Amino acid sequence: MMHTRQTSRALHEEHRANLALLGRLEFALGRAPRRPADTASATHAELTPLIGALRRQIEHDVERHFEFEERELFSRMDEAGDGNIAALLAEEHDAIREVAAELLPLTRAFADGSIDDAGWQALSRGTLELVERQVAHIQKEEMALLPMLEDLLDDDTDRQLAMDYTTA
Repeated sequence: MMHTRQTSRALHEEHRANLALLGRLEFALGRAPRRPADTASATHAELTPLIGALRRQIEHDVERHFEFEERELFSRMDEAGDGNIAALLAEEHDAIREVAAELLPLTRAFADGSIDDAGWQALSRGTLELVERQVAHIQKEEMALLPMLEDLLDDDTDRQLAMDYTTA
């Protein structure tokens, strides 16, 4: 879909970048060793920057993205009569936040080399859960939220929201 609103385009581009990262993570974890002691392989070299990117995404992008949608967009959806989809998306935000909160210390342990077998298993499992949840969530936003913004936002509101979002 072609997004004419700046806000929709900004969110769409962030979704695309996130999906690319999630896809690379899923692929790399599918080939990863079962134990952290075995990560001295080429797979470890592939995973290190991906786990670092995941950590940055969790630390900086997840909350910023979710807070913006909840604060600026979901209330507008509710006022327009689309409160059910807004509530569903907000519930998914909470579930993703929970997984992200569990993953963050594990990504740090991986980065500093202190992750043990149990931590590695939790990191692998949690990352794959995050991939599944975020991909499904992004698909809903792409099919429901972003098209709604085309009608919900006027030009001035769209311009202000896009500026607020990109400078946050």
